[in-house]
Amino acid sequence: MTTKKSIEQEGINTVRTLSIDAVQKANSGHPGTPMGLAPIGHVLWTESMNYNPQDPEWMNRDRFILSAGHACMLQYSFLYLTGYDVSLNDLKEFRQLHSRTAGHPEYGLLPGIEVTTGPLGQGFANGVGFAIAEQNLAARFNKPGFDIFNYKIYAICSDGDLMEGITSEAASIAGHLQLGNLIYLYDDNQITIEGRTDLTFNEDVVQRFEAYGWHVQVVGDGNDIEALSLAIKNAQKENIRPSLIKVRTHIGYGSPNKVDTAAAHGSPLGADEIRLVKEKFGFDPDKSFEVSAEVLKYYRAAGKRGEKTESEWNELYKRYKKEYPELAKAYNLTSSGKLPDGWDKNLPVYKGEEKVATRKASGKVLNAIADKLPYLLGGAADLSPSTDTDLKGYQSFSATNREGRIFHFGIREHAMGAILNGMALNKCVIPFGATFLIFYDYMRPAVRLAAIMKIKPIFIYTHDSIGLGEDGTTHQPVEQLFGLRSVPNLVMIRPADANETVAAWRAALEHIGGPVALILTRQELPVIDQEKYTKARELEKGAYILSESHKTPQVILVGTGSEVHLLLEAQKELKAKNVAARVVSMPSWELFEKQSAIYKEKVFPKKLRKRLAVEAGSPLGWHKYVTDEGDIIGINKFGESAPGEEVFNEYGFSVKNVVKKAMALI
Repeated sequence: MTTKKSIEQEGINTVRTLSIDAVQKANSGHPGTPMGLAPIGHVLWTESMNYNPQDPEWMNRDRFILSAGHACMLQYSFLYLTGYDVSLNDLKEFRQLHSRTAGHPEYGLLPGIEVTTGPLGQGFANGVGFAIAEQNLAARFNKPGFDIFNYKIYAICSDGDLMEGITSEAASIAGHLQLGNLIYLYDDNQITIEGRTDLTFNEDVVQRFEAYGWHVQVVGDGNDIEALSLAIKNAQKENIRPSLIKVRTHIGYGSPNKVDTAAAHGSPLGADEIRLVKEKFGFDPDKSFEVSAEVLKYYRAAGKRGEKTESEWNELYKRYKKEYPELAKAYNLTSSGKLPDGWDKNLPVYKGEEKVATRKASGKVLNAIADKLPYLLGGAADLSPSTDTDLKGYQSFSATNREGRIFHFGIREHAMGAILNGMALNKCVIPFGATFLIFYDYMRPAVRLAAIMKIKPIFIYTHDSIGLGEDGTTHQPVEQLFGLRSVPNLVMIRPADANETVAAWRAALEHIGGPVALILTRQELPVIDQEKYTKARELEKGAYILSESHKTPQVILVGTGSEVHLLLEAQKELKAKNVAARVVSMPSWELFEKQSAIYKEKVFPKKLRKRLAVEAGSPLGWHKYVTDEGDIIGINKFGESAPGEEVFNEYGFSVKNVVKKAMALI
């Protein structure tokens, strides 16, 4: 007779066999980890998590993050079994070209995948962002008797996750902020690619996380469903501390010859071993991707329960709308992704006689729009006074104030980037985070993942060049502009003055399809007289003719950021020499490339091939715009410790040198 216990065990073993079959068919993947984790997945998807496969975007669903993304066949299997729009054929197409079941979970390919994971530690830190966003939403919208937002964030992480430095950063801030809505299960299988973890990793994880301020439990047997269930229930009751459940699992569980070995980690088990596994679990060794009707019915019933849960939530929200119509209206706008009417009403305008650092202009914009955009949240990695990212008149987000809009990420740039990604994935938050441009290097993996997912955190990078001055070589960015430009789906904007900075913020907030990086100066810059030249709103085109020549142009001077004012001064001197120069401000290559061929030809006529690009960074990439008849004033070495103006002059960023180079071209 089929009992609940027997069908549960068959279901768990079905996930194990689906995982090894998919990896074997693809001849690529990680079979052992899903085999060890199957009981954990079973408890999560059958009793612990609130979700609805028929509406994967339901706002109050629990979020699941597979930080150990190499174990993705575990997640794919449960998505299929519980009734998401995932077919058995999708599992068979694992890791194939254009398949929805990629080699690691990818956001947007399959319903139920909340975040792209793979680089270890990223998912762990993303979860902290998810948790922050939920807590902020709850503080803003929940009312007595109306817990509109109370979802949990569940994650499975691995030994590899805990070894990565980003995890320490994220765990530290999660404990400090008392994010009790985090429930992480640590897959303690003690195996990595090179062998046993004690080759490199013998720390006491329990004591480590207790020191971070986490609630920690230990489950000694990853196959003990009752113990797993109890530990998760205990974690659900813990509302103050984030929870870590350390579970001793066995990689490759069920494989007679490869269990608890590195051989089960990153390679198919092989046909002979798979046969032995299936025989052990009572499956037909001559069949692949076998799912019994009873198992499918059991898991589909578990998935169906989510329809009732969501229906109850919908009824609650209907009553909420009647009781709190203004809040409901605000939430509907927040969740729509649209900007409210008049959000830009108070944007500042700068006059030509001013001198303003673009970081200062950015701070003024932030505070001008903060009232109109209550879901604009962010801060800096311990640099808000330097990056001008404090929202004046608003409080800090903390363990005791979830409505705070100012975030103190601490000196944790890498975690900040990943946390911003998690916040952005909430879709009811526009997050921003700031640091110096040189420290983009610490954030690079998280920025890349934001671009892969096409989500929109706004990254603010100040102190953008050798103009930083005395801090010297280690703090002066050179290759970072090129590095950001090389990231697909990312828009980088380096405004030339305060008014372009205002326009840059407008472009960033209105942009869809990926992250935006704003590159800003520490040093003060002249404000370009917009009445004499043109309107800064043309920044949205990426490049525009800032100042036309007095006659048919002989040369184009093109630049970004703080170097543009040099071009305007050089244009005057060239005019005195009867040389006609067009000045093009080009704050964003990416926005320019979106323009029509007609517009591009207008700015850079094909017949006008004498072009000089000027930018205080690596010249790589500029050849596309200056042609083989042009030249570039850039930087091919590191900076110097000296006052910024002196370094600029030393490196050739002077009106005199711009004129000299332009004259040489013609």
